[in-house]
Amino acid sequence: MDAPTAETAREILEVTDSTNAEALRRATAGATGPVWLLAKRQVAARGRRGRPWSMAPGNFAATLLFRPDRAPAQRSFVAALALFDALGAASGRFWLLGLKWPNDVLLSGGKVAGILLEGAPNGTLAIGFGVNLAEAPDPADLEPGAVRPTSLATGAEVCPTPEEFLGLLAPAYADWEARFRRDGFAPIREAWLARATGVGDAIVARLPRSEVTGRFETVDAQGSLVVATAEGRVVLPAADVFFLPHRDEASDAPRD
Repeated sequence: MDAPTAETAREILEVTDSTNAEALRRATAGATGPVWLLAKRQVAARGRRGRPWSMAPGNFAATLLFRPDRAPAQRSFVAALALFDALGAASGRFWLLGLKWPNDVLLSGGKVAGILLEGAPNGTLAIGFGVNLAEAPDPADLEPGAVRPTSLATGAEVCPTPEEFLGLLAPAYADWEARFRRDGFAPIREAWLARATGVGDAIVARLPRSEVTGRFETVDAQGSLVVATAEGRVVLPAADVFFLPHRDEASDAPRD
C-alpha cells in the first residue's frame, strides 16, 4: 500500500461540491491514491454528521485520498498533528494552537480548522481538511455551545494562500503518517495529548440520543474519549465535545 509522502501528487480543482465527495467518487471508480485534491471553491462542503461547512474565498479545503495500512479512524490524530504543525509553521506561533478531540484545531481558543474522515468500499480513506485561512464563518450559523470560530488572518495576522498552505500540510502529514506506520498509535497518542486542549476540564459529550457530562480525563489506547463522571469512567469512541464554563467564567457563579 502506497503511503502518502511529501511528493504525493496534488491536483487543484477550480470548483467542486466538496473535496471529500470528489475523492469518494474517484475511489468508487477504482482510484486508490495517494493524491491530494485542493479546491479553490466548494459549493456543498460538509463537516461531521453531515453538517454544512462554510468556505469563504481564500480559505483552505483539501482531501487526501489513500489506502491506509491499518486503523483508519486513528488517522484523525495523525491529521490533527499534521494540521498543528502546518498552522504553526505558517504562523510561527505554535503556542497559540491546541487540539480538541476528536478532530478540531484551535487557535487562541477559537476553532481554526476541522477534519473529516470518510471511508470508501475499496478500502481507501478520504481525509478532508478545512482551514479558516482568510475568514471565519459567522458564529450565528453554529449550533449552541460550539467553539467560536476564528481564522489564521485574524488570530495570527498571517494568511497564506491555499496552495502555500498545502505546501506545508502535505509534508507534515507525510511525516506523521510515517511515524504511525513505523511505531504504531502509542507515540501518536502521546504527541496528541501533549498538544490537547481541555484535559481535566468539565465537558459535555453529546451523542445522537444522549449526552455525558464529566471531566475530560484522557484519550485511551484506541483513541476513544475517556470521561470521568460521578458514576465512573465512560469511554466514548465518538461524540461531539463541548467545554463547560469554568466556575469563575460562569456569569451566575460566585467569584473569589
